[in-house]
Parts: sequence; C-alpha cells; structure tokens
Amino acid sequence: MTKTDTTTRTARTRTASCACGGLKLTLAGEPTSVYACACQECQRATGSAFAYRAKYPKTAITGVTGERRSWRRGSDAGRWIEQTFCPTCGTLLFMEAEVIPNDIVISVGCFTDSDFAPPAALFWSGRRHGWYQLADGIATP
Repeated sequence: MTKTDTTTRTARTRTASCACGGLKLTLAGEPTSVYACACQECQRATGSAFAYRAKYPKTAITGVTGERRSWRRGSDAGRWIEQTFCPTCGTLLFMEAEVIPNDIVISVGCFTDSDFAPPAALFWSGRRHGWYQLADGIATP
C-alpha cells in the first residue's frame, strides 16, 4: 500500500443520516468490520430480512447532531444492546452493545454510500430467509 492510499483511507469522513435528515452521525476513517446479521432481533429492528452494519471504534465519531431516542434490549447471551433512532422518522441509525464497549455499529444504509464495502460475514445465517442466497466469500460464523 502506498502512503497516499493509507492517507486517503484514514482521512475519509462519512456521515450517516436518518430518513428525515434530523439525526446525523459523522465518522472519520474506515470501519473495522462490515457485516450482515439475520437474527430475529435484527430482522425486527430493520423491518427487513437482515441488518447490514459497519462497526467503528467510538473514537472515530467526530460529530452527532439532532434529537435521538434509545431503546435497550437484552440478547440471547444476557447482555444489553442499545439501539438509537430518530424520534421523528424512526430510522435506526446506530447501536452500542455491552460486549463491545469501545465500538459503535452503524446501519450502512444510513450512509447512502454506493461504494461501501460488502459484508464479510452473515451472522445467524441459519435464520436467514430461504430465498436469500449468500455470495461467494461471505463467512457464516
């Protein structure tokens, strides 16, 4: 990797926004991972067959603007997950979890970035809808 490639990757800034634009989260750099999850909780939270998310260190956050509400739920492992959404339009923008206290997980669709990395893994793949076929190279841990 050249010095320019490294500089470009770490200098990139992305802003995730809810549907109405009232809640925004700005992050610097690239995510540490990008994944999809087909657990029933993610299906309910997104209203879709799976969630598509990017994990960043909390230190990457450069700004949060707008009103927000949070909802905390339990997980199968007995730990909490807190989902943060816009109170006006209801968009689930990001979440935090007890198991990853130094990270934040962003809903990738909120970036409206067509060149965002594809998911490297699909968690809870056994719960995915029968019509959904995985692309080659996506892990199913």
